[in-house]
Formats: sequence, C-alpha cells, structure tokens
Amino acid sequence: MVTSSSSLRSPYTLLFNLSSQPQKKEIQDFLYYESTVEEIKLECFRICTRSTKINEVRKGIEKHKSIDKIKQRLKDEYTRYLSDESISRYLRARNWNVKKAEKMLETSLIWRMNYRPEDIRWDHVAPEAETGKIYRSSFMDKLGRTILVMRPKCQNSKSTRAQIKYLVYCMENAILNLPPEQEQMVWLIDFHGFSMSNVSIKTTKETAHILQDHYPERLGLAILYNPPRFFEPFWRVVKPFLEPKTANKVKFVYSDDPNTKNIMESMFYIDRLESAFGGRNEAKFDLKIYAARMKEDDAKRVALCNGECSSSTPRGRGSTFSEFTATNSDSDSDGGKPKSPEINEEAILAEAQKIEAADGGGRGARIEA
Repeated sequence: MVTSSSSLRSPYTLLFNLSSQPQKKEIQDFLYYESTVEEIKLECFRICTRSTKINEVRKGIEKHKSIDKIKQRLKDEYTRYLSDESISRYLRARNWNVKKAEKMLETSLIWRMNYRPEDIRWDHVAPEAETGKIYRSSFMDKLGRTILVMRPKCQNSKSTRAQIKYLVYCMENAILNLPPEQEQMVWLIDFHGFSMSNVSIKTTKETAHILQDHYPERLGLAILYNPPRFFEPFWRVVKPFLEPKTANKVKFVYSDDPNTKNIMESMFYIDRLESAFGGRNEAKFDLKIYAARMKEDDAKRVALCNGECSSSTPRGRGSTFSEFTATNSDSDSDGGKPKSPEINEEAILAEAQKIEAADGGGRGARIEA
C-alpha cells in the first residue's frame, strides 16, 4: 500500500513535477506507482487465468462418459469435489496443467465412488486404532491446521488393506475438522521406540499413493521427530515415490538439536503440544475418550452429507474401479512424479540392519532430508 502523500498523486502530476524540477523523491514515487499498477494488472491476470483453468477442468469432468453414474453415486461428494477450492488443489498439484489436473481429479472421483471413504465409520476401523498409532490431536498448530499424530512403534496390524483404510478414515476426519479458512493438515510422526519390525515398504508406498493422488495439497507439513539412523535407507527408497513438492514438506527434527525448540515453538503452542514433541502437554492417548470424539465426528459427517452417507444405508465399497475407469490412466505430472524405481527390499533391510548394529540401535546420527 502507498503511504506517502506525494505517492497518492496521479502519474501526470508526478511527470509535471519531474519536468519542472526533478526531485529524487518524485522519481521514486512515480516508479513506485508504475510498479504497483503493474502488480495489480498481473494479479488480475492471475485471478482470471485461475478462474479460466478451474472452469476448463470442470467442463472436462462434465464430459466424462459415465458422468451421470458418477453424479448419482457420489451425490453431494461430487458437488464438493467440483468446487473451485477443490479443483484449485488439483491444479496446484499438477502445476496448473489443465489436462493433467482433470485426469487426476477424474481418477479421484472414481476412486471415491468405489472406495467410499465417506462411508467409513469408527466401528469399521476401531481395532486399528486401539494402540494410538494414528489419531487426530485435540489441538491445532498456529496456522489452524489439524494435526495427525503418528507412532510407527504402535503398529498393531499386518494387513496393508486395514492400515490404509484406517489412514483414509483419519485423513477424512482431519479434513472434516479443518476451519473454513484452512485446507491443509500437519503430520507429527514420533519415532520413539521405532524398530525394524515396524517397517513396511508396501504400506509406505501405498500411503504415498493415497496421499498424493487422492488428497492433493492436503498435507502442509510432515515432521519426522527423532527418526533413527537406520531409517535412512527406507527414506532413500520412499523419496523417489514422492513428488518434489511433497518431499519438500517432510522435515527431520531432533530433540537434541539446539534449533529444534525454535522450530517447534514457531509452529505450535508449546502448552498444547505433546511432551513427546517437546511440548508441555502430558496427556496420553486414551482410546475411550478418542472413540467418543470419533463417533461424534461420524454423526457430524452424516449431517454434513444430509443423510446421503448414513451408515444405515451402506453402499458398496471395493478396492478396484469396477465398471468405472478413467479415460486416461496416465499419472504423470509437471516436474513431478518420478517413475517408480526398482526396489531390492533384501538389500535395503540388510543395510538398515547393518546401521542398527553398528550404531547402537542406529540412533546416533541424523538423516538429511
């Protein structure tokens, strides 16, 4: 905003003053005025371009050969996913490439139609939640983002399908509880007690797929708190599966690092932050209390969907696209998603075990993101 009185004058007045008696201040004001006008023009152009691209994606989706069936099956979900805010997230994930964003959104709509994430209820996933391996925190960060706390050491299931189903439930719940002005969440991952037995490359790959392909631009930050040194080989494997924008949101934080306190204080209210992450909140995960919260949220979701998602009238939920398929199954992205590398799991496990044995549990060094 222009603050000086002289800078409020028109450019013609400024030019007159320049021609009669050039002054350094007048020149600065004129240049500032011109640059401000150009910035406003550029911003208007960006807004118009954004709106145009959003409408192009929406029109493209409407041309899908099975659009009537998609609308019928998704009902209110379809309207929400075709909103400007939703389409904008898919465009950002594909660097504003309309065709790629359209393809990505189309695939997500089909996935939601078959997987039915909004139909998953607490009672469907309660066994996975018993140990507190993933839960939505009762507090938010300073930006008002919901927080999912994750503790890999508390893994209590060997079923990848069950683990992913619970992750999807947690993602949906975190989104449900976002304030109106916010659309992203934070993951706080506590590696205390993490061991080789907690490692699953298959589940990690599937997690990356679900997060990036069906919840674009929903992750604002992922803090890996005190990951052991032997986690590094797995990170080197996982990172190529992540798009650069996603990988850049992953931060390695160590409690013995002098900068950690400043990092955590800048993002969280220390009085609310759990003590496991350097905060002052000593509260522990309580399954009974958490179950009550989730059941309340389930009721909230049913109300939000105007009864369309009521558990009393469940719809089929499958793990494949059934009779609906995307018109183009490519999943390439601008600057983004590398092809999946070949993985030698035995070699990775051997390297991790070697680090763990040589480094007293593999906790004596830091991992570079």
